[in-house]
Amino acid sequence: MEENMIKMPVIGDTAPDFDAVTTTGPMKFSDYNKGNWIILFSHPADFTPVCTTEMSGFALEKDFFESRGTKLLGLSIDSIHSHIAWVNAVQEKTGVLFDFPIIADIDMKVSRLYGMLQPGESETAAVRAVFIIDPESKVRLVMYYPMNVGRSMAEIKRTLEALQTSDEHKCAMPLNWLPGDKVIVPAPKTISALAERKSSDLEMVDWYLAKRAL
Repeated sequence: MEENMIKMPVIGDTAPDFDAVTTTGPMKFSDYNKGNWIILFSHPADFTPVCTTEMSGFALEKDFFESRGTKLLGLSIDSIHSHIAWVNAVQEKTGVLFDFPIIADIDMKVSRLYGMLQPGESETAAVRAVFIIDPESKVRLVMYYPMNVGRSMAEIKRTLEALQTSDEHKCAMPLNWLPGDKVIVPAPKTISALAERKSSDLEMVDWYLAKRAL
């Protein structure tokens, strides 16, 4: 495989493990992940405007993520000194503290592991990638954004809740699902299950599409 070829973990893969230097100290990813959901996200560079709004957005949602057993983990191809200076500057100017770890991926090791380097966009900066990883270290969701478009925090929160709710209740989520909405019940796989469904109190659109409240 060529050195610059993009390699990207896909949904269902085991999240690649790594050791890294971060703003909260040395880290082994598998230890950080153990027993927790992880949102791993990259940004192109410190001291840039879109990245500052995004990192602030994550920091301001700290209580939301903690209440859902989820840890944040940022990354960019900058030095640890740059990260610390940026964290300090943002806190001084806005009062927002990035107190979650930010990986100093100056050798691009983690960026390569997760396919965050995309030469068509830039060969020296990571694109805006988001990986949601479950407590079993499985990649459950992947999002990529270009460098000039900020992420949707509402969508990141929505999909995290959807994944966790789906795991808990063994269901699927319809278009635009939000907490409190009805969920989709798996379709029947036998004739007897079909008959049982027809006599149930589920909201039936058709035999294969039925919804229920949680």
